[in-house]
Amino acid sequence: MERIARCSCCGNEHHHEHEQEHETGLKKIIIAAVLFVAGIIVEHAHFFATAGLSLGQFASTDELAAALLFLVSYILCGKNVVMGAVKNILRGSLFDEQFLMTVASLGAVFVGQYAEAVAVMLLYQIGEYAQDKAADKSRNSIEALMEIRPDKAFIKNGSNVLEVSPDDVGVGEIIIVKPGERIPIDGIVTAGKSFLDMSALTGEPVPRQVLKGSDVMAGSINTESVLEIKTTRIAGESAAARIIALVENAQEKKARSERFITRFARAYTPAVCIAALLLAVIPSIVTRDAHTWVYRALIFLVVSCPCALVISVPLSFFSGIGTASKNGILVKGSESIETLARAKTAVFDKTGTLTKGVFIVTDVHVADNAPIEEDELIALAAHAETYSNHPISKSIKTAHSGDCCNMATVSNAQEISGQGIKVLLDGKTVLVGNMKLMEEQHVGGIVSCNKNDFGTVVHVAVDGTYCGHIVISDKTKEDAAAAMTQLRKLGVQKLAMLTGDNKAVAENVAKDIGIDTVFSELLPDDKVEKVESLLAELGNKPKEKRGTLLFAGDGINDAPVLARADAGIAMGALGSDAAIESSDVVIMTDELAKIADAVSISKKTVAIVKQNIIFSLGVKAAIMILGALGIANMWTAVFGDTGVALLAIANAMRVMLWKKK
Repeated sequence: MERIARCSCCGNEHHHEHEQEHETGLKKIIIAAVLFVAGIIVEHAHFFATAGLSLGQFASTDELAAALLFLVSYILCGKNVVMGAVKNILRGSLFDEQFLMTVASLGAVFVGQYAEAVAVMLLYQIGEYAQDKAADKSRNSIEALMEIRPDKAFIKNGSNVLEVSPDDVGVGEIIIVKPGERIPIDGIVTAGKSFLDMSALTGEPVPRQVLKGSDVMAGSINTESVLEIKTTRIAGESAAARIIALVENAQEKKARSERFITRFARAYTPAVCIAALLLAVIPSIVTRDAHTWVYRALIFLVVSCPCALVISVPLSFFSGIGTASKNGILVKGSESIETLARAKTAVFDKTGTLTKGVFIVTDVHVADNAPIEEDELIALAAHAETYSNHPISKSIKTAHSGDCCNMATVSNAQEISGQGIKVLLDGKTVLVGNMKLMEEQHVGGIVSCNKNDFGTVVHVAVDGTYCGHIVISDKTKEDAAAAMTQLRKLGVQKLAMLTGDNKAVAENVAKDIGIDTVFSELLPDDKVEKVESLLAELGNKPKEKRGTLLFAGDGINDAPVLARADAGIAMGALGSDAAIESSDVVIMTDELAKIADAVSISKKTVAIVKQNIIFSLGVKAAIMILGALGIANMWTAVFGDTGVALLAIANAMRVMLWKKK
């Protein structure tokens, strides 16, 4: 299958042609600049002659030769702008930057300022070229993601290996991935052992070892030996495809600042055109000096062009999104950047988010009157959890080795949300779950947990009689405490945890990592209610005018809360459809520190946006006033337009220099 490289700047499917256009544009700018300088030299030949400098043929030229050089230079750098302005007028779009530049430059010609007319167009084109190059650079990290999806796959068909398009590979087929090749489709390793370079997916440089049974993601590079992989998804649903879709759609969600600039430019441009017209007409009638006031009006027009804002604000956000993606953080849009930057409350799910989600049985307590041993208690729980894939269930089944009782026939399994499971084992009703399950099923003789039971406590009852409980522990992530500290440094004032676990376990975890607010023993619906109450504490104002609430979850059972939070953050959940759809940010690894990184990048991005808005408007307003008063000339106006735009673009690019502290 032949791939078509899509240009990152303009959406053009012919990337090579677009690059050629860039090169042609640069050549025109250089030639126009040379002619412009030559024109200035010719125009001021008498000055050089007076100074005793010999310029050869230039010394004898006149103003006509200088005007000719300026004309050719103007055509080279200004023809497309003038034609663009004319086309836009015919389409009904009058007030845009091309119109402003055309009117200002032709007006300068009208008042005899030929050099300034060329300077307006030349510097405008330099600014446009710099904008395109800056946009290219800011997209580099995003464009690199497009290469993570291979264009071929090798299917194992008996003793043969066939090369096909990844789109033609179905679920359950065996593919071969050689060293140096990218994995084309998500799957499970069925043969081989190797290390995978996942830096394009996760932003982490350390290779990950995979063995038989390991899950692997499309886009990873096999670095050592041949792997056989059984596909678990089709190519269009792979991790690589999801990442690309997220990044491509990121700009669809505009930030409030971007929407403001767009609306501002629509009203601002016609307003300044009318103001410039009034500045040219009224004083000219009063003073009978049209030349002076038309010139001042042209200065007003040139400096008023809003391109510094229109270019730099979206570029800042795009640079922020690109920087985040380069660090393994997928932000769905610039609106989410603004939301992250205003974070005041951060809420976390416990299991799988703050903790590793890797449970082990650490203790077993059999009730005093129960006629069973510890291994039989574990066996009862393991049989009851036969059909559950919950991490806690897996840990119980892992702890159970062998058939210690004869209850092997499982039927009528009923999972009770937020409580546990109820099954029939050889005709006996077995309950396995938390204290709420025992209470609601009216189990008697419940023994309270030991004070040292810091972990998830799973109670077991048979036919209404309490048999004991199993303690299962989960370890907190190594970077959890450091992440909480960093979030506080970034301005997050409240850290909260939501969990269905018991109070003692929840508070112990919170104490270890520095979380101040704990909500424990919650059902799934309770989590949404708690988030609502935390949002209410932030105030009733729209989120644009108050602090925001972030929620981080593993994306499996947390979709409603991810959707309700101001910014939902899915942790390492590229395989979860609910997480992708409900969240605003996807952390491609399970590292909590990435959340602090996302907030840090967002704060830097928004700070730069504000700097550009204040700087651009401030400088333009000052030059407009000075121009109207006759203090500023056209060269000052050109700086106020193109110079300010270039400075704003350079400032926007600083987002890409972000480094983890």
